[in-house]
Amino acid sequence: MKLLAVGGGSGGHVTPVVAVINEIAALQPDVQVTFVCDKAFASQSRGLMQHAAVPVRVRTIAAGKFRRYQHLSVVRQLLMPSIVLANILDIFKILAGVCQSLWLVLRWRPDVIFAKGGFVCLPVGIAARCLRVPVVIHDSDARPGLTNRVMARWAAAIATGWPLKHYHYPASRSRYVGVPIGADFRPLTLAQRQQARQTFSLDPHKPLVVATGGGLGSAIINHAVLRAADELLAAGMQVYLVAGKGNYDAARAKAPQHPDFHCVPFVFEHMAQLLGAADVVVSRASATFTQELAGLAQAAILVPAHHLGDQRKNAAIYDEAKAALVLQDDALEQSDALGQAILTLIHDPAQRQQLAQRLHTYARPHAARDVAQMVVKVAQRTRKG
Repeated sequence: MKLLAVGGGSGGHVTPVVAVINEIAALQPDVQVTFVCDKAFASQSRGLMQHAAVPVRVRTIAAGKFRRYQHLSVVRQLLMPSIVLANILDIFKILAGVCQSLWLVLRWRPDVIFAKGGFVCLPVGIAARCLRVPVVIHDSDARPGLTNRVMARWAAAIATGWPLKHYHYPASRSRYVGVPIGADFRPLTLAQRQQARQTFSLDPHKPLVVATGGGLGSAIINHAVLRAADELLAAGMQVYLVAGKGNYDAARAKAPQHPDFHCVPFVFEHMAQLLGAADVVVSRASATFTQELAGLAQAAILVPAHHLGDQRKNAAIYDEAKAALVLQDDALEQSDALGQAILTLIHDPAQRQQLAQRLHTYARPHAARDVAQMVVKVAQRTRKG
């Protein structure tokens, strides 16, 4: 079986692919896999693909996106040259990506294509449509992205991260499976938490706060954590800031020189153990990352990116269910809201436990296996045809 997988733009579009590949390898040990991503995310993708159960070749293509900012009116966006010119330029990037994808698919001839989402999937999806290669797509967010909405018109099967009521996909080809996550995103025992802290050279007795803006990082979260750092450290906490590669240097320069403050650009190894060892996790509200927290049953403070409607929708669902504390970007920029929220949770174990238990109800531990079965089934139909 030949599988061409595609995704990128952030780790949230890649780590689920690794989970699905591992499940496919269990069903089809002879599977051959090529992963396609955009050039900007190639290095990080290669690092993440090291966790796949089978060798994965990583290929890059040109890709572009249609920029639409929810916090700006359509008229205002049309009057901003930076947005208009970028969108025009990206049309040519998409066309170049389609040509590259056509050549890749023609040369390699995969049995099936698995598209995880993100703008890099569109050129591959168009090539698949032209060459009649079946596509299985997965949509993590409660607010479907433009690329998936387009590709759903010809996808052989559609897997969703939320119940189907949140989508307008054809019911006959759609299935609610949840978001694929790694098998290690499960609640940790006390002994496992202690071992995880030893792995990261952390004190087993002090409260631990882990903050991350994802693979690319978040300057807003970084600044809020740094602003609250002295107060948190004075309260006897440990802070582990995963600043993101693009924001690491700026964060490192302002980080306090304290043995209980840790600042790193990215975590390739044992991320589940690090998150599971925390008492509180601060993060963006991406679908994949919040599902990983749900799998771990972690107390979380979610900060949805204000310009990303999918994150705002995800966070709103968790907020309404009281499954996480939700803070907005402007609150972090204008006050010490993050520091106060962390202190409140650290000093209230009962609230932390309630948040963790409610978030855990959203976990779908078999999502990767279910998606793998969908992909294999479509590939088998292709071979028979």
